[in-house]
Amino acid sequence: QVQLVESGGGLVQTGDSLRLSCAASGRTFSSYAMGWFRQVPGKEREFVAGISGGGSTILYANSVKGRFAISRDNANYTVYLQMTSLKPEDTAAYYCAASRASVDPAQKMYHYWGQGTQVTVSS
Repeated sequence: QVQLVESGGGLVQTGDSLRLSCAASGRTFSSYAMGWFRQVPGKEREFVAGISGGGSTILYANSVKGRFAISRDNANYTVYLQMTSLKPEDTAAYYCAASRASVDPAQKMYHYWGQGTQVTVSS
């Protein structure tokens, strides 16, 4: 069982930066691929970024490539999402998730989810 708690969301302006954190429980954190997803009310949850257990494989959605960076600190059981050049269309609830499989953009591959943190980007 892995428990995930996101933090770092908030209200920012267009062009600002924000760093999300996801703290995980459990000593097997490094064995999980981690992903960040986001969801806007009325729309499906979408993949944002993912990172393998050791950090060697990283995936990004095209919409955030070059602006967002995912990283992880296995010693402290935390995964981060550094977001820069934020746009109003980045407004969403952001969720982190853990997968026992390889890093993957598909939601179905993730077994554990956090409760989410809201990011709002004003124009």
